[in-house]
Amino acid sequence: MAHQHTDPACAQAHGELPAQPGVRTLVAVFASPVAVHLLHFGHDLGYRTVLVEPDLHRIEDVPRPEHLALASSVDPSFADGHADVVVTDHDRPELGALLDAALQTRARWIGVMGSPRHTAPHVAALRERGLDEAAVARVHRPIGLNIGSRTPAEIAVATLAGLIADRNDRPGGFTF
Repeated sequence: MAHQHTDPACAQAHGELPAQPGVRTLVAVFASPVAVHLLHFGHDLGYRTVLVEPDLHRIEDVPRPEHLALASSVDPSFADGHADVVVTDHDRPELGALLDAALQTRARWIGVMGSPRHTAPHVAALRERGLDEAAVARVHRPIGLNIGSRTPAEIAVATLAGLIADRNDRPGGFTF
């Protein structure tokens, strides 16, 4: 007979209690290898998943499971106060427009993938659109826990771990 845990967190970790249903949404902006892993792992973690890709030709080779919603821009119908928006390509010409759209929503968290050793192109893209410094500062970069991730799957894991830490008000991430 299996040991029954009285602590709900332990009971969940041991599969004795189902995970509490959440209202979390993970929005990956731009179809990329990182986005594929981010959305796959995000779904496994209980997020509702949305891929935002303005160029529909770019999603032809992207796996599209039933649970994945597709959109051409970030909008309030899914980017509400429970949504985490992760931009997975900082070199796309649509960067400024899609970040601007995300900033117009109540998204809980917005971040752009990129190395802290390189210029942050989203800053110039947002300033060119006339956004103020408060809006620019709302965008996190770099994203994820500093674990030295290099592969798309590792970047996705580091990003999700950082989002979970932030959501749970834990000090686990985003400081480099």
